Amino acid sequence: MADVKFSARAYCKMMLHAAKYPHCAINGILLAEEQKSKDDKKGRGLFICDAIPLFHLCLHVTPMAEVALTQIDHMATTSGLVVAGYYLANENIKDLSYEKCGQRIADKIAENFSSACLVVIDNRRLTLNMENVALCVSQFVDGKWKSKEKSSVSLENDARVAAASLLQRRVYEELVDFDNHLDDLTLDWTNQTVNKEVEEEMGADG
Repeated sequence: MADVKFSARAYCKMMLHAAKYPHCAINGILLAEEQKSKDDKKGRGLFICDAIPLFHLCLHVTPMAEVALTQIDHMATTSGLVVAGYYLANENIKDLSYEKCGQRIADKIAENFSSACLVVIDNRRLTLNMENVALCVSQFVDGKWKSKEKSSVSLENDARVAAASLLQRRVYEELVDFDNHLDDLTLDWTNQTVNKEVEEEMGADG
């Protein structure tokens, strides 16, 4: 299995989504840079560059999920990206499982992207200091989801520092998921404001 690296944008948005709804299970979609060839994929590994928050209320209401996935797929295609994974955080702080419905969405993604990732956020590591990487990552290999060694999962430099700063500043209050967007269509599910906040944090850290 190739190494998987998460951009600061992807990591921070996952953490902010979980922090905004600590009393709920949440889920979302992961986007990766499009890989031009099989050789390139093997050499470079998988780079998850963005996360799109989906739901925090009814995680698997099919019509809503289909609408969201259609819009995300269109946005990804026009940006030279691919839908490359699925993330979730469970309601129970100690629960690191991925329920059948969540795995079903991840399996569907894997049908179209053979190196897809399934990420469970470890709520116990979601703290204001973000000292530890709060991700449990599995990757689709030979038709099955297999857990990845921690040594093969990494973050963009200073991503944890940026996430800690954003959490301390309560930037999660600005995050929009598809539940929010469906309640008010003027709300931006691509989260350009939050993306800018992440970029500014990374610039400050650099």
